[in-house]
Amino acid sequence: MIDVRLQLSVSDTRRRFDLDIAFATDAPFVALYGPSGAGKSLTLQAMAGLLPVQAGHVRLNGRALLDTAAGIDLPPEARGVGYLFQHYALFPHLSVRDNIAFGLTSWRRRLKADDAARVDELIESFGLTAMAASRPATLSGGQQQRVALARALACNPQVLLLDEPFAALHSALRRELRVELQRVRAQWGIPAVMVSHDAEDVLALADEVYLVDGGQVCQRLAAGDPGLRERLM
Repeated sequence: MIDVRLQLSVSDTRRRFDLDIAFATDAPFVALYGPSGAGKSLTLQAMAGLLPVQAGHVRLNGRALLDTAAGIDLPPEARGVGYLFQHYALFPHLSVRDNIAFGLTSWRRRLKADDAARVDELIESFGLTAMAASRPATLSGGQQQRVALARALACNPQVLLLDEPFAALHSALRRELRVELQRVRAQWGIPAVMVSHDAEDVLALADEVYLVDGGQVCQRLAAGDPGLRERLM
């Protein structure tokens, strides 16, 4: 069960945006769908602990990652969240292997044997063995996405947060990687919340869709609802 209720505001010198969003679901793959600027990515960032929240909660299978009323606000590294950023945010100076392992190490400790085995398993699972020593700049867009997804899974997360995971890819590769993402999520058994404003991504992947606009959920739709495609187009 993913249970989210978030209230926050972001602003600059010219505008202010208020997010007041709530949803609760047992669906294995959830999409937040809506136009750019609707508050979708802000929702993921707040769920991951990357933004301060004024009021609300984030609960995952009954475990509170955030509960402002109870004074709970776990740091990002303690939330058990795997985050795939829109433009992947790979470290250009690190190899594929080191990018995937990044969250498992620190300046104080090296990679543990079981963590190293997990990294090796992910490299093999994503077909990255031949390029494990390569830098991100030498990879295609699809290969970079696989590295970023492997890195998100390396910390053994309880939920995947996917911010426009196919936005930088051309249509043929998008179709291929949708299938890949379905396979990976099923293999690892991890629920996912995806942000998108692409109807085809949502139709191909989501079990449940929340239409978001103006910082709020406007409607909930299930994958089997009649007229879903027409509502998204």
